[in-house]
Amino acid sequence: MATQLEPHLHADEDAFRSEVQQFLAAHFPAELKGKANALAGVDGPTDETPAQTKWREAVGERGWGTPTWPKEYDGGGLTKAQAKIVEQEFAKVGAYNPIGGMGVMMFGPTLLEYGSEEQKRRHIPPICRGEIRWCQGYSEPNAGSDLANLQTFAEDKGDHYIVNGQKTWTSGGQWADKCFAIVRTDKSDKHRGISFMLIDMDAPGVEVRPITMISGTSPFCETFFDNVKVPKANLVGEEGQGWTIGKRLLQHERTNISGGGRLASMMGRSLGDIAKKYGETDAAGELADKVLRDRIADFEIRWNSFLLTARRAVEESKAQGGVSEISSVLKKLGTKLSQERSELMIEIRGLQGLGWEGEEFTDGELEAVRGWLFGKATTIYGGSTEIQNNIIAKRVLGMLDHQ
Repeated sequence: MATQLEPHLHADEDAFRSEVQQFLAAHFPAELKGKANALAGVDGPTDETPAQTKWREAVGERGWGTPTWPKEYDGGGLTKAQAKIVEQEFAKVGAYNPIGGMGVMMFGPTLLEYGSEEQKRRHIPPICRGEIRWCQGYSEPNAGSDLANLQTFAEDKGDHYIVNGQKTWTSGGQWADKCFAIVRTDKSDKHRGISFMLIDMDAPGVEVRPITMISGTSPFCETFFDNVKVPKANLVGEEGQGWTIGKRLLQHERTNISGGGRLASMMGRSLGDIAKKYGETDAAGELADKVLRDRIADFEIRWNSFLLTARRAVEESKAQGGVSEISSVLKKLGTKLSQERSELMIEIRGLQGLGWEGEEFTDGELEAVRGWLFGKATTIYGGSTEIQNNIIAKRVLGMLDHQ
């Protein structure tokens, strides 16, 4: 029976692949070939060129930016096999996915699981079409690694809440339209007193102050809430369920921060190719510095092995109903490897890897320095490495605290 079905299944996939190819030929602007989705990051405004807008709208209309999300909410409604075909065909022509950001990586998947039907119909479609930008209201000055210590308070006023407090490290807060935040609704219980709610960033009483990083950019902000009115309709789940929902969202974030997601797309050219540009090569065209060559090979083997493991782990988690605590393992290893790569990149480039400004440095060299500095934060945000170690010990290895 399985053998008889195989030709039909392959025919369906071939037909869909042809559909994707035709779509790309008709809608992908050649001038965007090889470029990345800058609008999905947290380090710049949301201005688009006409070509970028055209591409985003075309992909958003098909729902292919969120290919496996339900079609009833403007997602693609595709199977995993079809989503893979979209990914493959986009890559063949150098096309990027123009739909992204925190709405796709973290908030959307969480809302699909915990949100009401009205909330999903209101908030998911704009995410699928790339029409809205979300930011995250989690960390506070005294609630970083101990996130449950947060003090931003939402006072119940009948049909709405009044929110007062401060968040920090709000990624892209100065460009965001809305914020998904965890706030305290009950001061008597540390964990069960937390709720998950949605806040308009243009609401009266919301103030954002960008923070300049060591890399010279300002992707993070301090966010202040001064008597901000939040409708009860913006409460996700039940009051007091915020810690459960918030942790689930962090699993999505960690998976995307790790090599299972965002970091994988940041690697760019191989270290070997870059090293050949800056170092001497032998008669065979190989890097003459054998020690450096060995170190690069060792890193590339470990990184690609990690990517394969990450992909398998993510697929297994999805098959079991979504992300899991394995995201902590991916986050811990992936961010450490990305930092190692940045350090090696600086060493390969020598003096050209230490530029901050000046015509003697290329844009790529300057970006690499800033990326190296910014990368120091990856083992902190999204839950520090120490927090991931605790989660791995308790949730993955089954180790418990002994009194």
